[in-house]
Amino acid sequence: MTAQSQGRVVVAPSLLAADFGRLREEVDSVTQAGADWLHFDIMDGHFVPNISFGPLVLAALRSHSLLPFDVHLMMTPVDPFVTAFAEAGADHISIHPEAGPHPHRTLQLIRSLGKKAGVVLNPGTPIESIAWLLDLADIILVMSVNPGFGGQKFLPSQLPKIAALRRMIDDPARPDAEARPIALAVDGGITPENTAEVLAAGADTLIAGTSVFAAPDRAAAIAALRGVSSRGEAL
Repeated sequence: MTAQSQGRVVVAPSLLAADFGRLREEVDSVTQAGADWLHFDIMDGHFVPNISFGPLVLAALRSHSLLPFDVHLMMTPVDPFVTAFAEAGADHISIHPEAGPHPHRTLQLIRSLGKKAGVVLNPGTPIESIAWLLDLADIILVMSVNPGFGGQKFLPSQLPKIAALRRMIDDPARPDAEARPIALAVDGGITPENTAEVLAAGADTLIAGTSVFAAPDRAAAIAALRGVSSRGEAL
């Protein structure tokens, strides 16, 4: 049973903020600190102005972690790389609707490989762009910064988008609304100071890089993102 199915806020530390020279130790650290997923930001230097890591890094870490590998592909064209990341050990693969001509087909490909499929909305991407993709989406990820670099400030303008997506996900007219929950994740500038408003808007999954990896006590940092102390008490 997942943390999400138990009604607990899912926290996924983003390895973009980790020490790349000690990735295995960093994975162990956040796992012991209570992470639910491990988030991988995959950047190609074209779709976004930065380059991070590829499937070989996932493959190298896969045998050292039991946590779900949550892979965010910031690449274009994205389709040629989906299978490589699936084979490297990704459990979830999320794509941008702008990253290829047929996002519906891309989500079908991800699901055909036995992986959870996600769609990602940049700050300037309207929610209407994914209205006809919900039947194939397990995750919707709202970028609360412009993607490409870690350590940016949260954009409050994305709060209404999160709320609108929550209404879309929970709409009883959605054919499988009750049978198939969709995770609503937010990534970018997530800190304990803004967690409450992000969760109040309707998010249930938090992607956090700097606020976890730069913290002296990572267990306390993850707990604080959930709105509780390291002893489980409400903050």
